Amino acid sequence: MSFVRPGAAALLARHAELLVAAGVVAAGLWLARHGGPLFGLLGGGLAAVGAGLGWIALARRRFAPSGAGPGLVEVVEGEVRYLGPGYGGTAALADLVEIRLLERRGRRVWRLAPEGAPPLYIPLEALGAEALFDLFATLPGLGAGRLVEALARPGTPDRLVWHRGAGPPLPPR
Repeated sequence: MSFVRPGAAALLARHAELLVAAGVVAAGLWLARHGGPLFGLLGGGLAAVGAGLGWIALARRRFAPSGAGPGLVEVVEGEVRYLGPGYGGTAALADLVEIRLLERRGRRVWRLAPEGAPPLYIPLEALGAEALFDLFATLPGLGAGRLVEALARPGTPDRLVWHRGAGPPLPPR
C-alpha cells in the first residue's frame, strides 16, 4: 500500500534527478554558511557540484520522451536499437559517421548514419530516447551543450549535429 498518489509519484519520478541536484546544492549552501572556514570551502564546492548536476539534469529532460512517439529505444554496450512500428534497426556507436536532427512527417527525429549501413531514424519522443543523451555526449567533439543547442532550435528542418571528422577517432570495436 502506497501513501503517495500515483500522479504525484510519477511527477516525483520524472523530476527525481533535478530534485537530488537541488538537495545537493542546498546541503552545500547550508554547510558553507554554518560550517566555518574549512567547511565553508567544502560546502561551496558541494554547491557547485550540485549546480553542475542540475544543469545536466535539465539537459537530459530535453531528451525525456513525452510518450507520444512511436517505438522503443534501447542502448546496450554502445549500440543503439530502435524497435518501431514497421521499422527498426541497430547502429553501433563506433560505426557512426554522422548524426542529424530532421523533421519527418511532422515529427522531429534523429538520423543516425552508420558506415556501410542504412540510416536509422529515431523519433525524439520514442520511449527510452533519453538514453541517447549520454551516448551522444561521449562522441568526440560533441558535448552536452551542443546537444542542447541542437534541440533548442525547433524550426530547423535538417540540422547536422555531429560528423565523424569533428574530433579524434573513436576506438575500434
